[in-house]
Amino acid sequence: MALVGRYNTLQVVKHTDFGLYLDGGADGEILLPNRYIPKDTPTEVEDWLNVFIYFDSEDKLIATTEKTKLQVGEFASLKVKEINSIGLFLDWGLPKDLLMPYSEEKRQMKAGEYCVVHAYLDKRTRRITATARLDRYLDKLPANYTVGQEVDLLVAEETPMGFKAIINNKHWGLIHKNEVFKFLRSGKQEKGYIKELRSDGKIALSLQPIGQALASTLHDKIIDKLKAANGTLPVNDKSDPQVISDLFGVSKGNFKKAIGALYKDGRIVIHPDRIDLV
Repeated sequence: MALVGRYNTLQVVKHTDFGLYLDGGADGEILLPNRYIPKDTPTEVEDWLNVFIYFDSEDKLIATTEKTKLQVGEFASLKVKEINSIGLFLDWGLPKDLLMPYSEEKRQMKAGEYCVVHAYLDKRTRRITATARLDRYLDKLPANYTVGQEVDLLVAEETPMGFKAIINNKHWGLIHKNEVFKFLRSGKQEKGYIKELRSDGKIALSLQPIGQALASTLHDKIIDKLKAANGTLPVNDKSDPQVISDLFGVSKGNFKKAIGALYKDGRIVIHPDRIDLV
């Protein structure tokens, strides 16, 4: 049986005038229309193709080689294309939009807005469906991270404490306000780091490497940028946080610590309007 809503590697069983038929196992033969057949190499019977399986506008299983913005079991930020009496229809990169029923809406959305959703298979119909109610699909497995570990983040929503983010498509984490030194919004993808694994199971996140790893990397980055700029940069410990973030990708606090350490080591001089390489 083909995995609906996911990429499958299926074997070609026959050619027709309108496309290739692939072996879908218990689901029978699944059509790959001509417009999706790879043009760079000839495809023969018994060849294997990596395709995405979904239901077309006539509710028949169909294959495509186009890239979707998410698969079943994944999270992504999608644009609301249309809203009608059935629900919300989201752009996920395929001709047939992805349905999010009104019952799966977390807050009222408008056409043109973006929403972080999870894709799942409706147990009764096998239809691929989206939901903005993410809690039921996260934190089911014990967290197996280490402090300082680099992870993939999908920013989901802003809260009074900071930004909730999905870690590696599996767990909730929080980027506290004092860790936010750059522009964030719902749907933004970022590299992050595990800052703290709390006893209550909650996970604190950082947008910067942790501890000595950050210090060493940042020291090298500052020296490299100084060398590239003929030994002087128009920043110091009084500079605007956004200027520091744009230049070095770190918070102002960590930048101040770094140039303080470099100054003590005699590697730079700090002036009222700049830093110079010694």
